Amino acid sequence: MSFDRLIERIIELKNPTVVGLDPKLEYVPQYIQRRYMDKDGGTLRAAAKAIFDFNQAIIDEIHDIVPAIKPQCAYYEMYGSYGIKALQKTIRYAKLNGMFVITDGKRNDIGATMEAYTNAHLGTVNVCGNEIEPFASDALTVNGYLGTDGIEPLLNICREKDKGIYVLVKTSNKSSGEIQDMKLEDGTPIYALMGDMCEKWGADTIGKYGYSAVGAVVGATYPEMLTELRKRLPHTMFLVPGYGAQGGGAEGLKGAFDENGLGAIVNSSRAVMCAYKKEGCDERDFAKSARREAIRMRDDITQYINLK
Repeated sequence: MSFDRLIERIIELKNPTVVGLDPKLEYVPQYIQRRYMDKDGGTLRAAAKAIFDFNQAIIDEIHDIVPAIKPQCAYYEMYGSYGIKALQKTIRYAKLNGMFVITDGKRNDIGATMEAYTNAHLGTVNVCGNEIEPFASDALTVNGYLGTDGIEPLLNICREKDKGIYVLVKTSNKSSGEIQDMKLEDGTPIYALMGDMCEKWGADTIGKYGYSAVGAVVGATYPEMLTELRKRLPHTMFLVPGYGAQGGGAEGLKGAFDENGLGAIVNSSRAVMCAYKKEGCDERDFAKSARREAIRMRDDITQYINLK
C-alpha cells in the first residue's frame, strides 16, 4: 500500500519527518522575487513563479534527507490559476526527486463531488480516452465528519492506485477541543470515535508494515492523546502537525510511534522554509539553511524513538 512506500523511505533515510511547503510570497528571498517582478510586474504570475523557484531549491537540498513534502493547497490557491500551476509543478518535481507527496487539502464532501476531489488529487480524469493525473499526489488530507459517504470514494482510489489518506482526528489547533474532545454517552471522546472509524475504513488495506491506507492527523500539541491514540489505533499511520512553531516538542512525540519507531510522520513547515530568517544568514543561503533545519529536526525527534 501507499504508506508502505512512505515507511520504506522513512526507514531508508532514518527520518520520520515531512516538510510542509506552504509558501507565502514574503517567505521568498527578495532576489528571487525581483527576478520575476522585474519581468512580469507585481502579478500573480510573477508571485507563483517565484514560489516555485523557492520550492524547487528547497527540494533540491532536502530530498536526500527528508522522505516527504506536504504542500497545503490554500497557499497555492491564493495565487489563483498560477498558484495551482506552481502546486502541480512542485508535486511533480518532488516526486521526480524520489519524495512522497502528501497534499494537505482537507477535502470533505460526498458522492460525485468527493469523487471529483479524489480524481483530482489522487486519481485520474479521462480526456478523450486519455487517462491523465491532474496532481498525482501520493496521499491527501481529508475531513471525515460527513461519515463514510465522504470517505468511500477515496478508499476505492487507495485500493486501485496505491494511494493513502489522512483523516482529521485530533488536530493541533487550540480550539480543537470545542468539538473533538466532547464525549458521547459512553464517555468516548469524538476524536477517539473518529480514530476508530479510521481503523474500520482501512481494515482491508493493511500493508506489510501493519498500517492501512487510512491514516489520521493527530497534533503534536496534545502528546497524551498521541500516546492514547497510538495504542487505540494500531493500524493507523499518523500525520503529526504542530511540531515547533505551534509548540509541540520532540520528546512529547515519542508516543506517536510504535516499538519499531514507525507509524508516524512529523510535519514542520515555516521553521524549515524560513530557517534562513531565523539564522540571519544571507538570503541566497536559504535552501542550505532549510537543509540545516531539516537535519536539526530529524536529530531532535529521532533521539526519542527507536527507529530500526
